[in-house]
Amino acid sequence: MTPPCSTRAEPVARVDVRSDADVCTVRQKGREIARDLGFSATDLALIATAISELARNIIRYAGHGEVKLAVERNGLFSGLVVIASDDGPGILDVTKALRDGVSTSGSFGLGLSGVRHLMDDFQIDSSVDKGTVVTAKKWRRTA
Repeated sequence: MTPPCSTRAEPVARVDVRSDADVCTVRQKGREIARDLGFSATDLALIATAISELARNIIRYAGHGEVKLAVERNGLFSGLVVIASDDGPGILDVTKALRDGVSTSGSFGLGLSGVRHLMDDFQIDSSVDKGTVVTAKKWRRTA
């Protein structure tokens, strides 16, 4: 579900991600914001999973970074925006990294592709030796 482009973002939270404790913190904050927006229990689980995947990727590949959470609204939709960024090594082949089952860390390879499937909107910007920014959004019809 993608709402019309006329939305406005309201920053809500920012979490430095350096440890598993930070992953838990940002996951919980995202879940709370989504709950306050009226997302269903199923969507809360999907959102929390996506946030966890993004935050764990920051630790695994860059060592540290941040996750920003924001709310976007327009007349008919409310959305949670998750922006995960780092200054790590970047992704050499983004297209390959987004394929299901592709992993450079020995995992199942569901991280980025999983996030893309769990959320409604997904965008990635990565430059080798400069880092990665992933923006993912989940929308809910409010009217």
